[in-house]
Amino acid sequence: MRIDVHFVNSLTDNEAGGNPAGVVTEGDALNDTQKLEVARQVGLSETAFVSRSEIATIKLEFFTPTRQIAHCGHATIATFSLLRQLGKVADGWLTKETVDGCRSVLVEGGEVLMEQRSPTYSEIDGKSALVTRIAQSIGTLPADFHVMPTVVSTGNRFLIIALPDERCVAEARPDFPAIKAISDELDLIGYYLYCTSTKVAGRHAGTRMFAPRFGINEESATGTAAGPLACFLHDRMGIEDRHITIEQGRLMQPASPSVINVNLEISDCGISRLMAGGKAVVPSSKHVEI
Repeated sequence: MRIDVHFVNSLTDNEAGGNPAGVVTEGDALNDTQKLEVARQVGLSETAFVSRSEIATIKLEFFTPTRQIAHCGHATIATFSLLRQLGKVADGWLTKETVDGCRSVLVEGGEVLMEQRSPTYSEIDGKSALVTRIAQSIGTLPADFHVMPTVVSTGNRFLIIALPDERCVAEARPDFPAIKAISDELDLIGYYLYCTSTKVAGRHAGTRMFAPRFGINEESATGTAAGPLACFLHDRMGIEDRHITIEQGRLMQPASPSVINVNLEISDCGISRLMAGGKAVVPSSKHVEI
């Protein structure tokens, strides 16, 4: 069986860089085993599969080369950007059905934003052995943490790690087996390291993301991690802006500059919802035989 796969560079910075995702627009004919095989052959961090939905604009499933995952930010942006380019959806509010319910998506002005939930926080005890293990897993010391690492979830759990400056983030030495073990222990997607130094003035954070638990050692743009970080910056670090811009991919090797925009919706009870995303470019497509 021949499967058409579109390659989409998602969350690009001025149409450059970004994080590539595979998108299969005709996913109805494939079972989960076949989808996993397509994702394995594509070899990107995630491949998205579009199917018909009775409750949303589309049904959207995400597969890494090793397993299915519930959500993927950059592959969501990639999918809706591609569908808009193909004329299969219009600008405006849309929805995606996922394995754990429906989420809103906004397509507007060449940008795609996806809904994430209000945040929950769980701070790591600074006196625990765990904080030492976390530091060792990225080649640093607990004293280098700007604040204590915190698990933040807006639907996906990430360990937010604040480091003093760009050099510390760039020179992090990830021990992937150790990161995987801690991610299993804390039920994380992965680590999100950040500093407030950025390449472009006016942006809020420069980041790196490690998720070996899901077969992703490092990727250049992670929408599902940018949402938790934006909430953390607002709620824990005193940043009052409701529009947060995050750089990713500049500090990895090879570099692939990416930008994720996060809009926070604030109520009397705090952050009630957020929309995260950006722009994408469709450079190519290929065929996969399964």
